[in-house]
Amino acid sequence: MSDYLLQQSFNALSVGGEYALLALGLAIVFSVMNLVNFAHGDMITVAGYAMFLLVLFGIRDPILVLPFGVMTAVAAALFLDRVAFKPVRNASPTTGMLTAFGVSIVIQNLALIFGGSRPKAVPTSEWIASSVTIRGVQIPIVQVLETIVTLVAIVGLGALLRYSVIGMAMRAAAKDIPTVRLMGIKADRVILTAFAISGFLAGLAGIFVLARRGAVDPFMGFAPVLKAFVAAVLGGFGSLPGAVVGGFALGIAEVALQVILPSDVAGFRDAIVFLLIGIVLVFRPQGILGERPDFGEKS
Repeated sequence: MSDYLLQQSFNALSVGGEYALLALGLAIVFSVMNLVNFAHGDMITVAGYAMFLLVLFGIRDPILVLPFGVMTAVAAALFLDRVAFKPVRNASPTTGMLTAFGVSIVIQNLALIFGGSRPKAVPTSEWIASSVTIRGVQIPIVQVLETIVTLVAIVGLGALLRYSVIGMAMRAAAKDIPTVRLMGIKADRVILTAFAISGFLAGLAGIFVLARRGAVDPFMGFAPVLKAFVAAVLGGFGSLPGAVVGGFALGIAEVALQVILPSDVAGFRDAIVFLLIGIVLVFRPQGILGERPDFGEKS
C-alpha cells in the first residue's frame, strides 16, 4: 500500500508541477499587463515543433535539443508581445483577451498548414523513457525530473522577483504600473521580462509534455493551458504563489480522484474536479490566495 501511495504521490506532483509552471506563466503576464494570455499554451506547441525540427535534421543530443525548444518558446513569446500585444496595451482587457485568442488560432493554423494535422512522432532518449527505483518502487524518470525542475523553477523565480532589480520592478508593476513609470523604470522592459519568463516556463512544460506524449501536433498546448487557467483562478488569478498552489492542488485532486473513483465513474473525473473547484470559488471567489476586490455595495 505504501508503494502504491508513493507512486501516486509522484504522479500528483508531476501533473501538478506541469499545471503550476503554466499557471505561473499566465499569472505573471496577467499581474503586469492585466492580460489573460490564452496563446500561452501555444508556446508549448512552438517549443515542441522546434525540438521536432532539430530531431528531423539529425540533431538528437538533449543538451542541444531541450535548450533550443525552451529558447524558441522565449523568442516566440517576445515576438508576440512586440507584434500582437504591444499595440493593444492601452485597450480594454477584453480586447487583449480576444487578441490572445486570435494569436492562438493563427499559431494553430500555421502548425496545421506546415506540419499537418497528424501527430508527428519525436524519438526520445532512452534515459528519459527509463525509470528509477525509489524505496523499491519504479518511478518514471520523467516524473522525477518534472517535479525537480518545477520546484527549482519556482524557487528561482521567487528569488528573481525578490532580490533582483527587474524582479522588484515587476512586483511593483503588478501593484501600480503608472507609479513604476514615474519612478523612472521603463515599463516596456518590465513587460518584456514578464513575457520572457512566461515563454521560458511554457518551454519547460513543453519538454515534459513532449516527453510523455512522444509526438507533436498543432493542438498539444490547448488542453494544458485550459487546466493551467483553471489552476490560476483556483489559486487567485494574478497571485504568483496562488498559481503554484492552484496548480499543485489541481494535479493532486485529479490523481486522487483517479485513484479513489470506481472504474465506471472515473471517466467523470474532470467534471467532478471542476465541480469541487466551483464549490471552492463559491465560498472564496478570489481564489485560495487571491485578494478580494472591493466592488462596492451590490444589494
